[in-house]
Amino acid sequence: MDFSPFDAGLLATCSADEMVKLWHLCDPEQEQPSSPEVTLRPGQGRLELLHFHPTSSGLLAVGAARSPLIWDTSRQDAPLAALEQHGDQLHSLSWKQDGSLLASSSKDKMLRVFDPRAQLTPVQSAKSLQNNKDSRILWAKDDLLVTTGFDMMRGREVRLWDSRKLSSSVNSVSLSSSSGIVIPLFDEDTGLLLLSGMGDSGIDCFEVSSSEPFLSQVSHCLTDNSTRGVAMVPKTALDVMSCEVMRVLQLTNSCIVPISYQVPRKHSGQEFHEDLYPDTVGTTPAMSAEEWWQGGNQQVEKVSLHPDKRPKPAAKQTPGKKESDQPRGCSTSSSPLTTPSSSSSAAPSRSPSSTSGLSSGFVPSPSQSSKNIQSLLGTASKFRHIQGVVMHRDTHITNIRNLNLTTPGECDGFCVNSQRVAVPLAISGGQIAVFERSEPGRLPDTALPTIQNSVNVADMCWDPFDPHTLAVAGEDAKIRVWRVPKGGLKETITDPELIVQGHTEKIYSIKYHPLASGLLVSSSYDLTVRLWNLETGEQVRLLTGHQDQVFGMAWSPDGKLLATVCKDGKVRIYDPRKSTAPVQEGAGPEGHRGARVVWVCEGKYLLVSGFDSRSERGVYLFSAEALSSGPIASTFVNVSPSTLIPFYDPDTRVVILTGKGDTRVYVYELVPEDPYFIECSSFNSSEPHKGLVFLPKTECNVRDVEIAVGLMLTKTSIEPVAFRVPRVKKEFFQDDVYTDTAVWWEPALAASAWLSGSNGQHRKISLKPKDMTPVSEAPKEAPVRKYLPSSVYLEEKTDEQKKDEVSRSLCGPVAHL
Repeated sequence: MDFSPFDAGLLATCSADEMVKLWHLCDPEQEQPSSPEVTLRPGQGRLELLHFHPTSSGLLAVGAARSPLIWDTSRQDAPLAALEQHGDQLHSLSWKQDGSLLASSSKDKMLRVFDPRAQLTPVQSAKSLQNNKDSRILWAKDDLLVTTGFDMMRGREVRLWDSRKLSSSVNSVSLSSSSGIVIPLFDEDTGLLLLSGMGDSGIDCFEVSSSEPFLSQVSHCLTDNSTRGVAMVPKTALDVMSCEVMRVLQLTNSCIVPISYQVPRKHSGQEFHEDLYPDTVGTTPAMSAEEWWQGGNQQVEKVSLHPDKRPKPAAKQTPGKKESDQPRGCSTSSSPLTTPSSSSSAAPSRSPSSTSGLSSGFVPSPSQSSKNIQSLLGTASKFRHIQGVVMHRDTHITNIRNLNLTTPGECDGFCVNSQRVAVPLAISGGQIAVFERSEPGRLPDTALPTIQNSVNVADMCWDPFDPHTLAVAGEDAKIRVWRVPKGGLKETITDPELIVQGHTEKIYSIKYHPLASGLLVSSSYDLTVRLWNLETGEQVRLLTGHQDQVFGMAWSPDGKLLATVCKDGKVRIYDPRKSTAPVQEGAGPEGHRGARVVWVCEGKYLLVSGFDSRSERGVYLFSAEALSSGPIASTFVNVSPSTLIPFYDPDTRVVILTGKGDTRVYVYELVPEDPYFIECSSFNSSEPHKGLVFLPKTECNVRDVEIAVGLMLTKTSIEPVAFRVPRVKKEFFQDDVYTDTAVWWEPALAASAWLSGSNGQHRKISLKPKDMTPVSEAPKEAPVRKYLPSSVYLEEKTDEQKKDEVSRSLCGPVAHL
């Protein structure tokens, strides 16, 4: 059966009597008609399917035993078209939203797409289904089709297809095991797909998109009773003043349960939130069945859901019946179902079940007619409850003496790689201690071998492609490159492998290129930024344009651009191979105490940490294509003298920030649209730390769902800290958290190749261990009843009954003596 989309009182039914009947229903208080208004007799056997056309009045698609029929209800003698017969029983039919095409699935495992006005044979077909058990097909957005059915192992699944190429699905998701077919419901306004299996006690919610990943799960709603059927309430019946964006009705063995999806809003019940409700398809047909059959493609006019802008209902007559012949007492109004009011006095027991806050994301502008689920259901993050954990003491390096606590603000305080840690010491001669990570424990009280840099250390960093090479910038304007022997320092080193010199004043900071080996950039008090080819020891570029101290530098992920943030209040982007002057420039943080910069979101944005005019620490987001427009978003942290040093994980878009001398580590997830910053749980250390530097992604223990592992430098120790995402099924690989990660510790090209104009990119690897199954492929568990059925409590014996039983059991043996 199916209700007309243009008349809430018009119901079409079909059954084993081989007839299609159209009924015009009366108001619930009145007696319903005993005979149909219109009867159609296809004469092709048992009828099991029918669907009203989405844009034309009085047009039906009817599923006979093996053939779909197109029927104009005003012409009762014969159908407009009988489409090509299927090889076996029809399972499902679905019209495309614009009414141009009809899709079908059948027991012969075939998917077919018909253009009934052009030809009786399918325009697209393929034997794509894996099992001949029951299936359902449904048009989703654009050219996408959704099917539900069973795979070869009789497990339930949902698949997404491109209707223009049915040979293979664009995505598939395995569902919980059961014999009941899954019923799909799609909401075009929100892009949400609801799946409810016959006999299941839950409803799955997915978001459908036209690009990767196509299908993404949003929520799983448990219900009190098993499903016998499910249907979606029309948009015009939603309680928009209560921010209800979707409602479904669940048919159970004994009742019909409304399930409401609502968006939590501050002024819910008082204001209409336009950003939640794009104009939706109205209830006035765009054309008649005859006009559609002659080639018309008019679309149904969209209407606003604003209570003050809704069109008034118009009276209509049933197709094939004069208005004067309507049954007495029946309403002929085509008005939609009554919209619930937020001030309704309905009994609480009849109020819908509510589901809110289903997914994370951002809200686009109200002018967008199509919104995804993130824009509807508020901001949240899968990393919201991230936990920072200091690892076991056995992994610590302790008893560090003479630590240099006065490194410049542009320096991270120390540096690490996968094998060792370099720490500057407060000993004359600019000495640097190097500790092997493979040898944790308490350091001896005696002197250790060091690197004798000869001058105080301004900044230092390990070569990302060689764990034995350490570059050190000194206060004498020279950069020394040191080679640490295999196995670590066994004796003090005094002679560097290479010394490069060109700056005329003290160096601020140095950074290796992320892709090209042997390429280093440095900034200095002489207000220049210079590039060095360490393979030849020569300066290869000199960048100008800074008017004051350079606070920080960062290479773009593709290695083409260099960003800087300066004390003169400017953020600049350079293309060093094309120009020595900045290619972009914009206003940065107002404060002059310090700043850092890092590229985020695949290089589309710049994240700058700094200070405002009141010395409050903040984080600013700039578009890399429009620096002059200023920050597009910002968030303020607290008041503290130290600059926030950001670490960004490109795989999860999580940024971790802390300053030297802080005890708190801040965590945010970045999203490329409003609200941009999603705050997550912070981590607090037991004492002020002097620096926090992070290790390669391969150091993360995926079995504990670690997304980042860093080393925290305290006054006398180095302690590993892991940032973990709480998960229940840790025995599975969390493939929604771990994407393939870039192998950034391998060079993509040489410095000479980059300087000559070549570009490269890192290969990527999966972090999934061979013995772990992705959580997306994990079998779904049957929902566990949270509460015992009432019968258990009713059958439970009272205290008096228990006392009587004990008395009888004691008296029983005495009575037999």
